[in-house]
Amino acid sequence: MTDERWFFRRGRLARDGWESIVDNRIPGWQHTGIRVAELAEGDAQRLTGTHAERIIVPLAGSFTVTHRHHPGEWETRLHGRRSVFDGPTDVLYLPCGVTAEVRGEGRFAVAEAPTDQRREWQYIPAEDTPIELRGAGRSSRQVHNFGTPQALDAARLIVCEVVTPAENWSSYPPHKHDEQVPGHESRLEEIYYFESAPTRGAAAPEADAAFGTFSAYSSPAGEIEIDAMVRTGDVALVPYGYHGPAAAAPGYDLYYLNVMAGPDPDRAWLISDDPAHAWVRDSWAGQQFDTRLPYRDDAGGQKR
Repeated sequence: MTDERWFFRRGRLARDGWESIVDNRIPGWQHTGIRVAELAEGDAQRLTGTHAERIIVPLAGSFTVTHRHHPGEWETRLHGRRSVFDGPTDVLYLPCGVTAEVRGEGRFAVAEAPTDQRREWQYIPAEDTPIELRGAGRSSRQVHNFGTPQALDAARLIVCEVVTPAENWSSYPPHKHDEQVPGHESRLEEIYYFESAPTRGAAAPEADAAFGTFSAYSSPAGEIEIDAMVRTGDVALVPYGYHGPAAAAPGYDLYYLNVMAGPDPDRAWLISDDPAHAWVRDSWAGQQFDTRLPYRDDAGGQKR
């Protein structure tokens, strides 16, 4: 059975006008957080705490962020996108010590990590987001690396988003990052925020029925079990253990936003594959990449 300590259906984490909030109020959770909200025209949502760094990520729609920090106040426009399946978006990184207000229309997420280490705020345009095509064959997926160590100078946060076309697998082979092994593995909590939609060009009669699957299981660092159908708005937390695969069901594309941070002194994403399944990486040699990718705003003229 899925461990309800670590898997949350849409709305179960609702609080203070947010659809979902993950923070240290969840027992055993320390290093990462996420907030998700949906705004109607004229609505606003405030970010008031100053003891965390943040990345504001438009999921669908456009937003204006007013952020306040020394020596004044700035207003940054996030042009956003039609949906998470229409390519990368522009994002805004805000260091600790900053308060902000988000206005606009649509859905957005805020990735967070507690820290007292100050960095410079940064606007990252969509066109500057590194796009990685990972895997091969039916393990092909598209990764937007706007918040990884190679792309962003943050204190603790490591953030990316992954798009998996219908029938493909991602977060595979299953892997973990719950031990500090210098040069080989780092300790990172990880949040998965999911969305799913009918694949491009599909005429699904019930778009809200779109789903994928996600699994996590125990390692020597701790016991965990998640075996779930995941839909838009669901959240999985991985404090330890092997996690993956995340699989897109036939007919439906799958998206997830990954938020990671941990206690290690270095900000690094280093993983260990489950030895039972690590061999699968070698099987990708010679396989073609999925020709449906990359998904972009103008791919085939098929926008959501």
